Amino acid sequence: MPIAEIAPSSVPFAASIQGWLTGAGLIVAIGAQNALVLRQGLLRSHVGPVVALCVLSDMLLICAGVFGLGAAIGANPLLMATFRWGGAAFLAVYGLRAAWRAWSHDASALQDARGTRNGLGATLLSAAAMTYLNPHVYLDTVVLLGTVGAQQPQDQRWAFAAGASLASLMWFSLLGFGAAAAAGPLRRAGVWQAIDAAIAVVMLTLAVQLIR
Repeated sequence: MPIAEIAPSSVPFAASIQGWLTGAGLIVAIGAQNALVLRQGLLRSHVGPVVALCVLSDMLLICAGVFGLGAAIGANPLLMATFRWGGAAFLAVYGLRAAWRAWSHDASALQDARGTRNGLGATLLSAAAMTYLNPHVYLDTVVLLGTVGAQQPQDQRWAFAAGASLASLMWFSLLGFGAAAAAGPLRRAGVWQAIDAAIAVVMLTLAVQLIR
């Protein structure tokens, strides 16, 4: 069912469930933000702060979209085109970098696992860049989620936003801490190459979808 055709919910609980389902459907799709959380989890490096930053950022963007910003962006063809092409370019660059690491056996991804970790500030700055400088995040979180949330009655939009935010909290926590728990057997060079290859395929596919 197209997102725009989802009927408004009649009670706050139903609105929160709809928000959770819609948010989960968009957030679980691997993007640059998810790839960064996964990488930090596998490195067991600053997992908690990175998860917290991503969750709080999603909450902020979800609320902005549900309470008006999503409709404003969606109604502006120039902004939509900017986010579309900017998002495609961002994803393509990220995907090509991951493809290069996978193809060239680049050891830079393993340096952290061998003991050279980025500081907390640099890691959070990277996470913030993946969130706020990525136009694809605005298309998903602000425009698409905001469009669905704006269909809810005025007094139920908070419940929809809360449900979508809960989906973000659950997903990023599972992704980051789950990867950290399984990091031991996954920190081999071959595994990193496979992860980078998979990330490259997903990012480049998303970029093509945005362009088309």
